[in-house]
Amino acid sequence: MNKYLSQKVEVQQQPGQRGLKQLGRLAKLMDAQFRIPGTDIRFGLDGIIGLIPGAGDLSTFAVSGYMLWIMANNGASGFVLARMTLNILIDALIGSIPILGDIFDIAFKANMRNMRLMQDAMAKGAIEARAGKTTKPN
Repeated sequence: MNKYLSQKVEVQQQPGQRGLKQLGRLAKLMDAQFRIPGTDIRFGLDGIIGLIPGAGDLSTFAVSGYMLWIMANNGASGFVLARMTLNILIDALIGSIPILGDIFDIAFKANMRNMRLMQDAMAKGAIEARAGKTTKPN
């Protein structure tokens, strides 16, 4: 089973990271909010909206970019941001392929991967709290 499916993304709220808990919820909504009955397969709005040719993939790419921007403003290092950007680009490029891309979106879960990267970086102390410079999503 994919480790991004089996682990719950919980971002502990620390000074300077106030908006990250909401990003965890957004990542779940985009990648793992719903479950196919009788299976362990989870999917989110990314897999549903991505079915709309062009506009769907563009809108989910925009949401992922917004999440990346929030994480950058909350102290993610350049290395972590580069890995997150790569996840988003892979998701956008392969996700834009009709049918195959929609299946890939359900399996890859770029937003959940990015939240896990952020959580791991926070646990290692690689992200510094920047009180007063934190961006909180509405």
